[in-house]
Amino acid sequence: MAASDGTPDCIQLKAAVPRSDRPPPFEDDVTFSEAFVETILGLYTRPGDVILDPFVGFGTTVAVAERMDRVAFGVELLDERADYARSRVRYPERIITGDARSIADLALPACDFSLTSPPFMTRENHPQNPLDGYRSFDGDYETYLAELRDIYRQLRTILKPDAIAVVNAANLRDSSGATFLAWDICRHVAAVMRFETEIPICWDYSHPAVIQDYCLVFRNREP
Repeated sequence: MAASDGTPDCIQLKAAVPRSDRPPPFEDDVTFSEAFVETILGLYTRPGDVILDPFVGFGTTVAVAERMDRVAFGVELLDERADYARSRVRYPERIITGDARSIADLALPACDFSLTSPPFMTRENHPQNPLDGYRSFDGDYETYLAELRDIYRQLRTILKPDAIAVVNAANLRDSSGATFLAWDICRHVAAVMRFETEIPICWDYSHPAVIQDYCLVFRNREP
């Protein structure tokens, strides 16, 4: 089923692990697969569109976007991940080593669409800072959410008017209880960019720490 505008009620995907698109020991991660990126780019973009992933990671967005004849840019904080992502694409110069928290300063072109999955964090018992590549131990959940909100405030100056930004995030569980991460991210990004809809992602297998995986869809308009 789909909404009247063509948005699906859910995205059904098969988990393909171990993954060939990630280096050890990350090949057992289910989420943000190539099939997922293909689905989202097929829904929201056309050949020739300029795509941006502000947390490019191992390069799945840019690699798939290039195969689909899109122009793909990415930002990655960690040198080794940026290098790995560059090894997967035809235009490695479009992957920038930098901090998404300063994305407005990275001289990116005007973009038609953004797709990313930011690094996750739980509300309790998570001293590592996701936005520092989990390298520092000053993690604070509310600060993390506020910095994500500011990243999307900056993205409003990079995305074209009315452009769509999709954020992949999940609600999580651990020994300290549930973290409604997807909904918290949605609330903060919706403070700076208009929220359009959420699309549940229905995997045939998911990590036991994941309650539900989502696509959060925003439009580059005033909220």
